[in-house]
Amino acid sequence: MNQRFSDHQGEQHAATSASGAVPGDTIRLTTAQALVRHLAAQRVATEDGTGTEPLFGGVFAIFGHGNVAGMGDALYQHRDALPTLRAHNEQAMAHSAIAYAKAHFRRRMMAVTTSIGPGATNLLTAAALAHVNRLPVLLLPGDIFVSRAPDPVLQQVEDFYDGGVSANDAFKPVSRYFDRIVHPAQLLSALPRALRVLTDAASCGPVTLALPQDVQAQAWDFPVDFFAPRVVTFYSPAPRIDEISAAIERLQRAQRPLIVAGGGVLYGRATHALQRFAAAHGIPVAETQAGKGSLAWDDPLNVGALGVTGSPAANALAREADCVLALGTRLQDFTTGSNTLFTQADVIGINANAFDGLKHRALVVEADARLALEALDSLNAGLQDWHADRTWTAKAHELAATWRDTVYALTHAPQSAAVLPYEGDVIGAVQRSAADSAANDIVVCAAGTLPAELHKLWRAARPGAYHVEYGYSCMGYEIAGGLGAKLARPEREVIVMVGDGSYLMMNSEIATSVMLGAKLIVVVLDNRGYGCINRLQQACGGAPFNNLLEDCMQGPLGAPRIDFAAHARALGALAEHAANIGELEAALQRARAADGTYVISIDTDPARTTTEGGWWWEVAVPEVSPRASVRDARAHYDAQIAARGNRNCNDNANANAHND
Repeated sequence: MNQRFSDHQGEQHAATSASGAVPGDTIRLTTAQALVRHLAAQRVATEDGTGTEPLFGGVFAIFGHGNVAGMGDALYQHRDALPTLRAHNEQAMAHSAIAYAKAHFRRRMMAVTTSIGPGATNLLTAAALAHVNRLPVLLLPGDIFVSRAPDPVLQQVEDFYDGGVSANDAFKPVSRYFDRIVHPAQLLSALPRALRVLTDAASCGPVTLALPQDVQAQAWDFPVDFFAPRVVTFYSPAPRIDEISAAIERLQRAQRPLIVAGGGVLYGRATHALQRFAAAHGIPVAETQAGKGSLAWDDPLNVGALGVTGSPAANALAREADCVLALGTRLQDFTTGSNTLFTQADVIGINANAFDGLKHRALVVEADARLALEALDSLNAGLQDWHADRTWTAKAHELAATWRDTVYALTHAPQSAAVLPYEGDVIGAVQRSAADSAANDIVVCAAGTLPAELHKLWRAARPGAYHVEYGYSCMGYEIAGGLGAKLARPEREVIVMVGDGSYLMMNSEIATSVMLGAKLIVVVLDNRGYGCINRLQQACGGAPFNNLLEDCMQGPLGAPRIDFAAHARALGALAEHAANIGELEAALQRARAADGTYVISIDTDPARTTTEGGWWWEVAVPEVSPRASVRDARAHYDAQIAARGNRNCNDNANANAHND
């Protein structure tokens, strides 16, 4: 029988309650009242372990005819135990809820409720984002009448062939668990299932409970003990002994190992275990977008970002490594360079979810990151006497130190009044403005050029300091995500860095942050369009087209000249425009001293990027085109594909010979 480590017991999912209720006692509540009351009863241990606090930090709600009567009444009754927060956009409020969970390393979370119709379907993008990023959020969209008496109701999407389908069925592929509550009693099974998914490291992600509006208002006699306060802990699988033994055997053969630290390191609270393990065995650590902050930026073994947006240090070591320990990462294409970066290496996938651990043909250890690292050193003395080749460790130290010097130079470059700054200049100004409190900042970002530059250049001094959504790369997450991070960590300064394109897509939660007194500092980098995709378009041989405003179809008045500071002031924020990096630094000091949300805009260069580091990323180029530049780009693409095929063949042959 395959055994697991006994210390797993401390990580298992459990619930304790002390209600004092007499078995068989019932209370008559509507479905909505029972749902809200059950959520409000869920507790979780505080981070310091000295007490408990609510598992759900609150419920974001935008009311409509599908939830204002049922859920609205229930939330009003429990507004002290489970706060209701009003937002301005359904997708944005779900982003905020997801960011709240991310900032709490998945130990606390939020719910969101909407009406039926567009209110519900506005959540779909956020549901997909949470699914991709393995983050918990409870989605409670209103639904059509189960009775069907008033069909079709306002905003109902009718299926011509299936009378049981509603718009909410679209949530099924982007939910880790989906249920439609068609009777009050169904909550007795649906809610425990939902909570298990939300608190399970392997299955964590969005849960959707669709709530037909007539069922929300329907009453039933619920068991009283269903609402007893419960302290919930989190399920994280312990490693199997046979899998740890296989990983030890493979590592002991390695001379040039590399650890790839993903989000599972942070969510598994494995940062200290990672630092100890890497230092004890002399293993360099490269970080994914989700895993950045797993080691402090100045740790001698932190070689920086990996992959397409990676540092030269991390990518050079990845190409030479003979064994990669993929720790809590799903190895998406930006991390692996479209599966070209470390094909020569044996891969060990340590992940709470075997679906992710299996990627890159890895040897799987299905386990919590912290427990797995500890087991590697404890099983029969494990790796305690093993160390990477000393020259490899020394090389990692040297490359990491050189990269830290390069980052300093890039973020402290002299500024010319004749040249627009680029993202690296702005990042440097933001970090310099923090002085000694830099470790207390949380930077929030999502799509475009900024995540690439932040991945390389942001100096994350502690876990959680780097909050960049790049699994779904969702434009519009930034400001809403910043709000969620601030609600989770009100004592920290939250710096939202956002491009003008994302700002225009979704900025409404500036008003929500003002209303809630949740201060954000928002830095808008205005390159007058979609600069990142404009560069990608040209790298694929395309003409500049429909990305920068100057290259778009325009009417007689031309492209708009957008005053982002004036717009932010109209939403209730303090705001100003900075003409250069010097003015930006001064504005940041005013923003840090301010009591409320402060928006600063600055014009930036849409063409310039950090050239150091990086790796190939596969983007398909047309096979035929009248443009010579597209044909040239296709030839380069074909050469890269051929090189990947040859490299995989050679690396597989080398690996087989090594294994023999």
